[in-house]
Amino acid sequence: MSNQENKQQQGYDYNAEHIQVLEGLEAVRKRPSMYIGSTASRGLHHLLFEVVDNSIDEVSAGYCKEINVWVNEDNSVTVTDDGRGIPVENQPQENRPAVEVVLTTLHAGGKFGGDSYKVAGGLHGVGISVVNGLSEWLEVEVYRHGKIYTQRYEKGKKVTPIEVKGNSKKTGTKITFRPDSSIFESIEFDNEIIIQRLRELAFLNKGTKIIFHDIRSGREEEFKYDGGIIHYVSFLNQGKETVPNKPVYIQQSVNNFEVEIAMQYHAGYAELIYSYANNIHTHEGGSHEHGFKLSLTRVINDFARKLGVLKDGQNNLSGEDIREGLTAVISVKLMDPQFEGQTKTKLGNTEVRSAVDSICYEEVEAFLEQNPVVARRIVEKAIRASRAREAARKARELTRRKNALEITNLPGKLADCTAKDPAESEIFIVEGDSAGGSAKQGRDRQFQAILPLRGKIINVEKARLDKILANEEIRTLITALGTGVESDFDIKKARYQKIIIMTDADVDGSHIRVLLLTFFYRFMYELIESGFVYIAQPPLYKVKKGKNKEKYLFREEELQKLLNGWDREGGLQVQRYKGLGEMNSEQLWETTMNPDTRIIKRVELADAIQANNLFGILMGDKVEPRRNFIEENAREVRNLDI
Repeated sequence: MSNQENKQQQGYDYNAEHIQVLEGLEAVRKRPSMYIGSTASRGLHHLLFEVVDNSIDEVSAGYCKEINVWVNEDNSVTVTDDGRGIPVENQPQENRPAVEVVLTTLHAGGKFGGDSYKVAGGLHGVGISVVNGLSEWLEVEVYRHGKIYTQRYEKGKKVTPIEVKGNSKKTGTKITFRPDSSIFESIEFDNEIIIQRLRELAFLNKGTKIIFHDIRSGREEEFKYDGGIIHYVSFLNQGKETVPNKPVYIQQSVNNFEVEIAMQYHAGYAELIYSYANNIHTHEGGSHEHGFKLSLTRVINDFARKLGVLKDGQNNLSGEDIREGLTAVISVKLMDPQFEGQTKTKLGNTEVRSAVDSICYEEVEAFLEQNPVVARRIVEKAIRASRAREAARKARELTRRKNALEITNLPGKLADCTAKDPAESEIFIVEGDSAGGSAKQGRDRQFQAILPLRGKIINVEKARLDKILANEEIRTLITALGTGVESDFDIKKARYQKIIIMTDADVDGSHIRVLLLTFFYRFMYELIESGFVYIAQPPLYKVKKGKNKEKYLFREEELQKLLNGWDREGGLQVQRYKGLGEMNSEQLWETTMNPDTRIIKRVELADAIQANNLFGILMGDKVEPRRNFIEENAREVRNLDI
C-alpha cells in the first residue's frame, strides 16, 4: 500500500473513539496558558489574585471587612476572609456540596445567578476551580453555621470528603494552595507584585483591611483606606504641590452601576489616570475613561469661556492641555462588564460612557462654581500647556529621523551597529567621551551601538515637553532610538531591543542613570514595559594576586568574601573602579559588554505606582519629601561614595 493510500485509510478510521474528552479540570492542566495567560510569573500570581478576588466579591456584597494573605515558607499561599463562607450544602443540580462544585467545575459559582453578588471582579478571571486544577494541593476551610468545614484536593481532584473539624462563631473562608511546580516555571512569589495589587484593592474598596504576611522574610504590610480612592490620588501625588489641596471626589449610583472618581492637579506636567471596572485595572481604558475625558474637556472649556480667558473665535483647549498635571482614579462597578482590547483590559459597555460623561460634567461644574480661585488656576495651567504644546510640536519635528544617514551627523556621535534587525541590535548609552571611546573600541560593531552623552540630561520631572525637546542630549537620544516620543511614540519603530544604560559606579553615574530612567518612565514607558531597558553592571574592583591571578568583582560582598579567603601575604592588590574610562577597551568588553560574560539587569516595574511616587520624590521640586526619603533609607546604603 502506498503512503497516500495508507493516509487515506487512516482517515477512514477516524471515528468517535478518536474524540478525547478531558474530565473535570484535566483540560486546565493540559493547557494552562489558555486559562491564566502563561506559566511564568504573571500566571503564577494570577492564581493568588483569583482567590483574593473571591474575598473582594464578599466585600462588594457587604459581608467582608478583613482579608489576610500569607506567603508560606514552602511557597504555598493562604488567603482568609471574614465573609459568609462558601456554601457547604448540596448543590441541587450536581447533588454535591457547593464548595466542591465551585472548586472542581469551571464557571461555577455564586456570581452567575445575579442574586448573590451585584458586582464581581472574578467574572473577568478564570475562577477558583482553575487555581485548584493548577495546584499541587489545595485545602479549604469554611467557617459557617457555627462549624469549621475542611476538604483537601490534589491536582484538582478531591482526596478527602468535606469534614467538620471543630466549632467556631466566626464566618468566612480560608484557602491554602501550593502551585504545581511541574506546571509553573517557578513557584516563588514576588512580594512587590502581591503588595501592589493588595494596596490597589484596599484603595478601591474603602474601609477594607487587607494584611499581607511573608512568613519567609517576616515582612508584614497592612492596608486600610477609609477615604478609598481619595487616598489613592493623594498617595499618587504625595510630595507634590497640588490643586486643590484635597482631591475632588465624585460618587453616584445610576442604572445598577456605581461611579467613583477622584481627581487632583499637581504642579508638574505628567498626566496619570488609573481606571478600573469591578476592581480590574483597565490598562487600555475604555468607555468609562473616555466618558471622563470628554466631560472634563467640555466643562473646563465652558468654564474658561465663562471666565473670559477664552474669547469668542478662539479654539478650544485640547483634552491633552486640560489634563496636563492631572492625577485621576476612575472606578466603576457594574453587573455585566464587557471587556475588549488586545489584553481584555478595555471596558466596552457603551452605556457607561454617557453616564460617566454626564455625572462628571455636573459634579466638576459645581465644584468650579464653588471654588472660583481654584478654577482659575486650573484654567490658566491649561492655557500655559496649550502654548507649550505648540512649542513642543516644533521641537518634536527636530527629533524625527528622516533617514539613516542623519544619525551620523548627530552631535551625540552615535556609533551605530551594522545589524538592521532591532531584535539583534543593542545600544549602550554611556557618559562622556572617555568611556564612549573605550566602548567604541571594545564593542562588537556587528550588533552593538554606542551613544556617548555629554554631561547630565535635563530632569524631565521638572520641565515641560517643549523644554525637554530643546535639550540637545534628549533630542540625540530620541533620534537614535527611533521611536519618537510621547504622543508620537511607536515601539514598532525601535531601532534596538536592548537599550543598556552604562554609567560610572559613582554618585554622578547614579544620577545620570536616574535621569535617564525618569525620562524613559515618563515619555517612553512602553520601552520599560516591553523589557527593552537594561542597566549594565561594570565591576567595582579588580583584585590581583601575584603576576597571573586576577579577578573582577561586581559587589562589595564579593570583595569581603575574597579577602577573607585569600592570604594577604602572596601580595594582594585591590583596584577600585570609579569610572568606565579607567578601563581600557579590552577590559570594558571583557567585564561589561561581552554577552557571554557580562551582567546586565533588566529594568522591570513590579510596582508601577510605587515607581511613580519614587520618581516624583527623587526628581520633583519639593525638597522635604526627598530629605525624608534619604533619612529613612540611609541605613540601607551599602556603597557610599563621598
